[in-house]
Amino acid sequence: MGTSQKEGHASPQEAAPIHRFYSEATWIEGAAEDQLDAVSKMSGVSHVAAFPDLHPGKYGPVGSAILADRIYPQLIGNDIGCGMSFFVLDLPARKLRLDKAAQKFRALEGVWDGDAGARLLSEGLPADLHPLALGTIGGGNHFCELQEVEAVADGQVLADHEVKKGDLMLLVHSGSRSLGMTVFSAVLEQFSGMDPNSEAGKDYLSAHRDAVRWASLNRQLIAERAAKALRSDLRLLSDAPHNLIEVRKGEILHRKGAAKADLPLVPLAGSRDALSFVLAPEGGNPGALASLAHGSGRKYDRRSMLGRAGATRTDRENLARTSFGGQVICEDRQLLVEEAPNAYKDPKQVLGDLQTAGLARAVATLKPLLTFKKAVSQELTDARQEKRQRLKNRRGMR
Repeated sequence: MGTSQKEGHASPQEAAPIHRFYSEATWIEGAAEDQLDAVSKMSGVSHVAAFPDLHPGKYGPVGSAILADRIYPQLIGNDIGCGMSFFVLDLPARKLRLDKAAQKFRALEGVWDGDAGARLLSEGLPADLHPLALGTIGGGNHFCELQEVEAVADGQVLADHEVKKGDLMLLVHSGSRSLGMTVFSAVLEQFSGMDPNSEAGKDYLSAHRDAVRWASLNRQLIAERAAKALRSDLRLLSDAPHNLIEVRKGEILHRKGAAKADLPLVPLAGSRDALSFVLAPEGGNPGALASLAHGSGRKYDRRSMLGRAGATRTDRENLARTSFGGQVICEDRQLLVEEAPNAYKDPKQVLGDLQTAGLARAVATLKPLLTFKKAVSQELTDARQEKRQRLKNRRGMR
């Protein structure tokens, strides 16, 4: 972020304090530190919190929370309301047949065939609010993962939420899809920030709230699709958005890749070949701005991963399997490489930093079994789009 005046670096002011909740052992890129420094000097910023999943983003540091007296839409970006939701299935792990489940999971591909308008209305949203995108995961680092509760660190907390060792869970990571992009595109040039009491600021906050609710519903529907494929009922355990704005005591709290910590339980996602954790936030440090790390955080950017993984066909085939005996459903070869496990930091290190800082403690450890990203190859997707375009052109010539 700290590369130009245009990106929100306002007239010089005293830098806001930055509270770093990570140790020297944690991998943090210098570019992410530069972005933190730039954000701390933005006009109206009063406080910055940075977590061990910190890494550089397009407009600012991912894995941070920023308090300001104005709205900076770029600090949230286009995937407004993106987050992670945990769901408990009533299907015991001992009855799971992994190969069959992997085939059933492919039903997550494509447009949801349910009544999107009715579900939107049930959430108080307009029936025509991007209905075709609802119930879809999207690309990038989004996923739906089937996990097993492998170890329990606090049996009482889990018992209170009716969860036990051996239970199957779904961890869904997705956001507001095309809706978020539309909302963000309307304010993309607001680099100097927006007055939350202005008409433009109020309009953005209203559209932002809708996008956050839409994203939460989207994760719910993705989980319902997965549970239906597995012939299981499901129950929401935690819904923790990590890309959003909240108005707190007259100030604007921006969370970019920082999970809401004012919840009973919060997910900490590992890579698809690493353990994930259920966290109980401790909430005793005001410097953390009621936020937590949302996952491992990237260690290497997408472009550099093309030279670090998947160099051969055998390598790519190995990327579709995990060291836990699990499977990865991703027919997009480039995405499979970009999201390879070694692109991410060690979630145990991230967890250790959070625990040392007194921000959270792990109550359960989750083992990945199935990770769904994309069931149709990019080549096939491109071919289908080309075919549609040819048909469209032919009709236009008639």
